[in-house]
Amino acid sequence: MTGSLSEEQYCFPGYNASCVRIQLTVGTCVILYLVFGLGMLVTVVGNAVVILSVACFKHMHKPTNVMIMSLALVDLLVGAVVMPFVSIQTVDGCWFYGDAFCLLHSSLDMFLCSLSVIHLICIAVDRYEAICNPLHYSSTITMSVAWIMVGASWALAATYAFGLLYSKGNIAGLEEYIASINCLGSCNFILNSLWGVMDSIICFFFPCTVMICLYAKIVFVAKRHAKKIEDISNVMKSNDRGKVGLIKQSEHKAAKTLSIVICAFIICWLPYFTISVIDAFSGFSSPFGVYETFFWLAYFNSTLNPIIYALFYPCFRKCLKLIVTLNIS
Repeated sequence: MTGSLSEEQYCFPGYNASCVRIQLTVGTCVILYLVFGLGMLVTVVGNAVVILSVACFKHMHKPTNVMIMSLALVDLLVGAVVMPFVSIQTVDGCWFYGDAFCLLHSSLDMFLCSLSVIHLICIAVDRYEAICNPLHYSSTITMSVAWIMVGASWALAATYAFGLLYSKGNIAGLEEYIASINCLGSCNFILNSLWGVMDSIICFFFPCTVMICLYAKIVFVAKRHAKKIEDISNVMKSNDRGKVGLIKQSEHKAAKTLSIVICAFIICWLPYFTISVIDAFSGFSSPFGVYETFFWLAYFNSTLNPIIYALFYPCFRKCLKLIVTLNIS
């Protein structure tokens, strides 16, 4: 091999077409692997606990929890299947697993991340019906409806992600650019200008708009209910007033939790989808470190989901205690 770089600086030493490794200090590599490893551990364990909580305890078999369990499975797969390979590529700058697995992994990555977003919408719709239409909720969102929503989410996300990437529609018109950056050990997830915008709209801006509208209505209705309950409690006996106070507290807690959900979603995903649109029109000029940081921030939304959707609720905390103490039976 010719050139000034040593053999160790290439992804595949001995091959002229090999990509060049990222040169990081040993300390930096250790810190990155610790951060990524901790993120993967929390993601897998946290979501596994959510799945066990819903699957093992009969009183948890409710429509809302079915959606939460499915979301937990999605996020668990992100932590177990997607993150490990991306962490190696982030630290080394090399893809060691071939072009076929690169395409499969990229499709799976897009599939799971899209599926996670769709689940957030389903849960938002479920909470909207529960709080805004409580009298009709039990007949509208049944267990069958919940499973249909879950199944449709998986099918829709799979069709979108695998269909787009395997049809090569995401890289149409970028053949010359891809040829210029292609080397042995590269695995690039690239979207042309059309799909850079479309993907951001489909997978972030539209879902985000829907969730903001739903949650805004939920907060408004919760406050209105709280005011009515307060008015009613003023003419009730002390015992009944205490029960009404618990209902009021529960509604405020639900509204607060939902606001945390939407904030976490926006914080984790907005930087990535913003830079994705910018890259599509600027010739992919974003610095590698910035792009990877935003990419991992989006991944860590899967780490936050079990905390936000599960551990904030008392029923899940009780299940967690039983699981940890091996009292599942």
